[in-house]
This record gives sequence, structure tokens and C-alpha cells, in this order.
Amino acid sequence: MATTTDLITKINENYGKMSKGQKLLANYIIDNYDKAVFYTAAKLGEIIGVSESTVVRFAAFIGYSGYPEFQSALEELVRNKLNSSDRIEITNGGIEQNGVLRTVLSSDALKIKNTMESIDEAAFENAVEAILNARRIYVVGIRTCAPLASFLAFYLNMIFDNVINVQTSSTSELFEQMIHISKEDVIIGISFPRYSMRTLKALEFANNRLANVITITDSIHSPMNLYSSCNLIAESDMHSIVDSLVAPLSVINALVVELCNRKQSDVAATLDMIENVWNEYQFYENDEIDLVDDSIKMTYPGES
Repeated sequence: MATTTDLITKINENYGKMSKGQKLLANYIIDNYDKAVFYTAAKLGEIIGVSESTVVRFAAFIGYSGYPEFQSALEELVRNKLNSSDRIEITNGGIEQNGVLRTVLSSDALKIKNTMESIDEAAFENAVEAILNARRIYVVGIRTCAPLASFLAFYLNMIFDNVINVQTSSTSELFEQMIHISKEDVIIGISFPRYSMRTLKALEFANNRLANVITITDSIHSPMNLYSSCNLIAESDMHSIVDSLVAPLSVINALVVELCNRKQSDVAATLDMIENVWNEYQFYENDEIDLVDDSIKMTYPGES
């Protein structure tokens, strides 16, 4: 079966052998793939001025089993290529001004629902076991995925004492932080379109060192899965100015909760230790609200 990540390459490779009608299709798709993705074969043919059967034959000619697979390749292309201005235009055109709140919340809820119905629970369990048995746990997420990586690393640090949140602005710095990774370790790579090459290189490096590789990404076709043995797939949406990553965050929440369940005594000990440190150093004396007496301690000029 043809992959969905090399549509433009397939068109270019076959362009010289195409008929006049097929070349019209090829030119339109290269220039307007972000629009073509929404059209049926009949509608695409109507716009270009060719028959529906010509469109279907075109998909087969460049290597796809049919129009549905060709359209999936278009969707993958759009996910990787849309820039920020494109996203703003699509968002403004697709949401009524007075319905943004409900539309976005409903869309996010649907992504969580779809993820819940499709996620591989065996892969989830394998991820939990790999993390529990790891000597060191590396977490990597770049750009919009960096907050997800930081969130996951923060809570993993509540459970384990061997967590490394790989933070870097260059590939060389990334490798420096991972120089000791080995087959006894695990790395969790988080990446969504547009995928991060630095994250991919980190997973490749870890895989070459025989470490267990876990990915949290959006599709079985994600390049992140090239080097992983455990893929946690969560639906995302890149067709707006704000990347919707609520479903990946829910998967991360589930991962943390399950790990806490499996390490209850360790987590309880860590939380007790943190509470003792807070009390000893009075970190929150002038910041934390006392929920018992419902008052806020304030210091005024002149008070001793």
C-alpha cells in the first residue's frame, strides 16, 4: 500500500507520463492541495474540467489503491504543510464569530472521544511497564510539544528519581543530554505536526543505543514511529492557529495516573517529603490560602 507522506513526490515522478487531463489535475493539486483535500472525486473533476473517472484513474496512476487512499495522502500533506496564515484563514472561515467557545470546546471533546475509542490499550500497558522498569526515563518534546513534555516530566519526578526532561535548542545539545542513554533506559518522544526533526533524531539516537522508545503522536503514519516499539496515538488538530493538544494531554494524564497507582507507596512518601520541605522552609507562608480559616495572611508596613 502506498504511503501518505510522499504525494508530491509521486506526482513529480509520474508527471512526464501523464495525459493532458492528468497534468491539469497534477498542477491543480500541487498549487491547491489545501482546497483539494475537501473535494470528492466528482467535485474535483468538475472544478478542473475533467470527468470523475479521470480523477479516480489519476489516483491509481500515481500509485494509490483508489480515491480514498489518495485523499488520505492529501490530508497528511495538509497537516504537514499548512502555515500559520493558512490556519487563521481556515479558522475564520469555519467558525461563526459568536460560536467560537462552543465550537472549539466541542471539537476538543470530540478529539478526546475519538482517541479513547481508537487508542491501543496494549501499547498503553507496554508503555507503563517500560517506564516502571527503566533505569532512567528521558522525555523529549520540542516547540508546541514542549509544555506537554514539561508537564509529563514534572509528574514523573513525583514518582521516580531518574527523570531527564531533554531541553534543547539544537540537535548537538540534545545528544549531549542523552549521551549516557542505553538499553536499560526509556525515552518518551512527543511530537505532532509539524513534526520536529530534533525529536525524531533523539528517538533515532535512543533506538541506536537500544533504549526503549515510546512515542506520543497523532498517527500510525507519523515519522516518530519509525524508531519506536510502543506508539500511543492521540488525535490532534492543526487546522487552526492554536494547535489542539487536549487529547495528547489526556493520554499523558492517564499515563501518570496509572504509574501512580502502580507506585502508590513511593508517591505517598515523595508527597510527604515535599510537604515537610514546604513546612521547614515556609515556602508558601505569604502565598498559600488557608482553606480552613478562609483568611489570607498579609503583612503591612510598620508591623513587626
